[in-house]
Amino acid sequence: MRVFIFFALLLPVLVDAAGLDQLQTFLRETRTAKGSFAQTVIAKSGRKPQQSAGSFAFQRPGKFRWVYDTPYPQVLVSDGEKLWSFDPDLNQVVVKNVGQAIGSSPAALLAGADLERHFDLKESGRKDGLEWVQATPRAQDAGFRQVLIGLRSNRPEAMEIQDNFGQTTRLQFVRFESNATVSPSQFRFTAPKGADVVGESAQ
Repeated sequence: MRVFIFFALLLPVLVDAAGLDQLQTFLRETRTAKGSFAQTVIAKSGRKPQQSAGSFAFQRPGKFRWVYDTPYPQVLVSDGEKLWSFDPDLNQVVVKNVGQAIGSSPAALLAGADLERHFDLKESGRKDGLEWVQATPRAQDAGFRQVLIGLRSNRPEAMEIQDNFGQTTRLQFVRFESNATVSPSQFRFTAPKGADVVGESAQ
């Protein structure tokens, strides 16, 4: 009976540790990845959720490409130092330092060199067959309150971002290929001819 009680008390600890263990394994063993995603944005007001979808690729540390295909095209590219955000409809490019833009894209979290440097991490339990980790930004001006990362088999399958205005962005990753071959050209960006470039130089 005492042995049973001991393991019964230990079990929640083992379960709670699963999410962080999987995240650390992912960060340690995955250098590149690519795949697709489906995104749902839920406003605090309760208005109809906004749906979008696209593809992504990243190479740690700091390089990523995050592309929205529907309903409105948008491209975000980071070479590890700068982040380019291109809106084809407006033909406008916004350029920021990656350090200033951390968290502006879910890919910035996945491709980051040192997640623990920028976030406080803790277990968030098990839900929908995934082990969840809560990441709270250390910076006061991060632009969001927290991120939940759902993992299975040492790989992120879902993310939920809660911003400071009560809006929630939910992501489901599809065909997530860890350590995939990704061309270096994916992480370079040249502003299209005639595009309006806002911020630092696009070169």
